[in-house]
This record gives sequence, structure tokens and C-alpha cells, in this order.
Amino acid sequence: MSAMRVEADQDACIASGNCVMISDVVFDQDEDGVVEVLVDEVPDDQVEQARQAVKLCPASALKLTGE
Repeated sequence: MSAMRVEADQDACIASGNCVMISDVVFDQDEDGVVEVLVDEVPDDQVEQARQAVKLCPASALKLTGE
């Protein structure tokens, strides 16, 4: 199984911050509130949080790959 990654569509992001509240290890926001992915590969202990962030993103700006 390949490593899980998160892709972010920064143009679609509406800066709600849900992803950062769920996992500040994987996600951050720039000065405009737009999502930034902090890791190349999601750490094993953050996989469930990454899945939840993708599910709860109101703009559907996040996508998991490598599952």
C-alpha cells in the first residue's frame, strides 16, 4: 500500500479552517486563510483526522490519494 497523501485545491478553498481544527499537524492556513498541506505523506497517527478533514471540508477542496 502506498503512503496516503492529501491534495488541496487552494482555488476552491473558502478558508473555513475546519481542516486545521481537525489536524494542525497536516494542515495550516496562509495569511488569507487558504489551506496549506504541511506534510508530503500523512503520518499514520493522523490518517483518521485527514479522512475527517476531507469529509468535512465545506468547499470539497481536499482529496486523499494513495489509499
